Amino acid sequence: MISVDMRTLGGLGNNCYLITDKATGKCALIDCTDSSAEMTSMFKDGKIEYILLTHGHYDHIGGVKKIKELTGAKVVISRKDEPMLSSSKVSLSAYRGIPQDNVKADITVGDGDIITLGESKISVIATPGHTKGGVCYLCDNSLFTGDTLFFCSCGRTDFPGGSTAQMRESLKKLSSLKGDYSVYPGHDQLTTLDFERKNNPYM
Repeated sequence: MISVDMRTLGGLGNNCYLITDKATGKCALIDCTDSSAEMTSMFKDGKIEYILLTHGHYDHIGGVKKIKELTGAKVVISRKDEPMLSSSKVSLSAYRGIPQDNVKADITVGDGDIITLGESKISVIATPGHTKGGVCYLCDNSLFTGDTLFFCSCGRTDFPGGSTAQMRESLKKLSSLKGDYSVYPGHDQLTTLDFERKNNPYM
């Protein structure tokens, strides 16, 4: 079982999550907007196993290099979004005039891969649409959806690498998951999968 701690950071209101395996105390950070004091307050002891990235846009990776240096965490991203970690053009950082601290991935993942965090298993679900390599992470009853699924909405598809058709298929994929889950999106308020199935016009 895991516990979830959340911070909303940065000018775009990014949600970053620290998940902790209750049995072992091992932690993983999901998305890393910056390396601010508020971010580092989530993991005072510095014991982070992974930085799990839902995709490679600048507002989700801005603090990765410094947090990796601080904690020694392994950086995890999908194979298709890996180039965004070393290109301010592809991550859209250059478009916003924001310098990017390039960093290399330690682990690249794809659909169906499993990441072990202590006694917890984190499943990778490929959900392209917002980016080519967007993924969600599923652990216990928690679904971390990045910029794929939001409260009554979904991620934009008009950026380079985006696809409305792929987003539609990704939302269908999430909708078809068996059971209900707590949904932790990359922006905006928390929700549940059952609520989104019933109320989200894009789903």
